[in-house]
Amino acid sequence: MAERIVEQVRKRFAREKIFDRLVSLADPDARPIRRGKPAKPNEFGYVVQFAELTTHTRRGARGLILPPKLDPGSTHDNTLLPKTVAELTALGIRPREAAFDAGFIPQVTASTLPSGCTPFISGTSRPGSPHTRRRLRRYRVGCEGRIAHLKRSYGAGRSRLRGTDGARIWEAWTVLAYDLDTVVALT
Repeated sequence: MAERIVEQVRKRFAREKIFDRLVSLADPDARPIRRGKPAKPNEFGYVVQFAELTTHTRRGARGLILPPKLDPGSTHDNTLLPKTVAELTALGIRPREAAFDAGFIPQVTASTLPSGCTPFISGTSRPGSPHTRRRLRRYRVGCEGRIAHLKRSYGAGRSRLRGTDGARIWEAWTVLAYDLDTVVALT
């Protein structure tokens, strides 16, 4: 670790670009994430993608969450989507609709999803009836609350384990605890 720090200091004084910059002594795998928030423009850690499967998108829908996909640093949402689609394919699940936030690129998202799956991306022009658009828009907004619930009640977003593997383990246990609570609530 000391050699890595010395090498980064040498590159800094030589005005060379540092691609594997050490941003945290506690978690060497953490990478900088640039956000548009005025209070916290820079954060450090990992980007996590959650995918929830529900039988319907009506009010109060609660489903199971797939194992989360995670990458260090400022990873684009579409980068993690093929891993999520591969998980769905391995399980033999072919969703009819999928709701995404505005961070997804419409063309890339539509080409990544399995055939027959209609993507809904917030803030873009989309085909379908006004009723369908409103239903999917409301469902996607509800997912933001689900993510906040995962963070507050289950500890998602603040891994106490070090490194990328530690963050993956932490998020997987978070999702497992949520899914177990969901199964108990449904039975």
